[in-house]
Order: sequence, then C-alpha cells, then structure tokens
Amino acid sequence: MPRTKQFNEEEILNKAMELFWEKGFHATSIQNLVSCLGINRASLYDTFGGKEELFNKVFEHYRKTNGDAIRSTFDQEKSVKAGFCRLFEEAIEKTQVDAARKGCFVVNTTTELIPGDETIHNVLRKNKENLENIFIDQIKKGVETGEIDASKEAESIGPMFFTLLSGLQVIAKVDPDPIKLRELVKAGLSVLD
Repeated sequence: MPRTKQFNEEEILNKAMELFWEKGFHATSIQNLVSCLGINRASLYDTFGGKEELFNKVFEHYRKTNGDAIRSTFDQEKSVKAGFCRLFEEAIEKTQVDAARKGCFVVNTTTELIPGDETIHNVLRKNKENLENIFIDQIKKGVETGEIDASKEAESIGPMFFTLLSGLQVIAKVDPDPIKLRELVKAGLSVLD
C-alpha cells in the first residue's frame, strides 16, 4: 500500500525557498534541505526529484507568487502612478526588515547561476518578460486614462522600471538607507511626469 505524504507541499516549497534564498543554490546541500524541511531524503527525492528539480519548482513557485503580488499591488490602487509608488515603497520596506540582507531571490539566482545554467536562464528570461509586461500594461493603462502623457513610451519605461526594481534590491544589500533608496525611486518614477 503506498504511503501518503505527511507534509504540505506549498509549505515545503516556501521553506526551501527561504533556504535557497539565504544560502544560494550551490551552498545548499541535500542535508541542509532535509534538516530545514523536516522530511526525509526519500520523500524529498520521491516528491521533488533532486536538488536541482526542487530548486526549479521553488523558483517557479516564487515567480508565480511574486507576479501575483505585483498585480495585486496595482489592483489595490486607484491610479497607475500610485501603483508604481506603492510597488517601490513595498520593495524599500522589505529591505528594511531584511536583517540578513538576502536581497532579491531572482537577482541572487541570476548572479549565481548565469551564465552556465540554460534551464534557469530561460526561466529568468520569462520572469523578466512577465514583469516588464505587467509594467508596460500599467503604463499603457495610465496613458488610456489620461493619467500618463501619451508621448511616454511604455515599451521603454516598463523594462527600465524592472531594472530599477532589480537594482534597488541590489543596492539595498550594500546601503539600505531608505532615504537614499526613496530618492532613487523618485528620480526613476519622474519619467512618468
């Protein structure tokens, strides 16, 4: 008779994500995962495959969760500009409570595994395109409502905002001063004026 799983898969993915985020892919061992997740090696391999397969599932889980959170941020605001302000303010607030200065999981993964891992490279490219498209769509929405001037090129500004968000999280690892970070964001968002 097959054994039933005695754990919540989403909870395991969240715990594994925190571990990979803190230590990185290469520095995280199978024993680290077994200890952190509270499951035995057989269950880990049976459910997720090896370390690389688990990492890929964790990264996809993060990508979906993060994309949903960004969409939700925009949905909760009455204006596009307010949505971008809130998005960047939330990013700054996260840097202030990140005592370990882990930074951004996507940025960390990019710098650790690229070049060299074509599978994760494709996933990172999709993540970049997805977030840029969210930003582009929001800017176009602002143009349609008249909040943003029609001369603003959404296809250029959206990728710039993705770069600003990623860079902000890198800079915050070195200098998390919220005043300086807000000044960077204010300068970046001024392109919408």
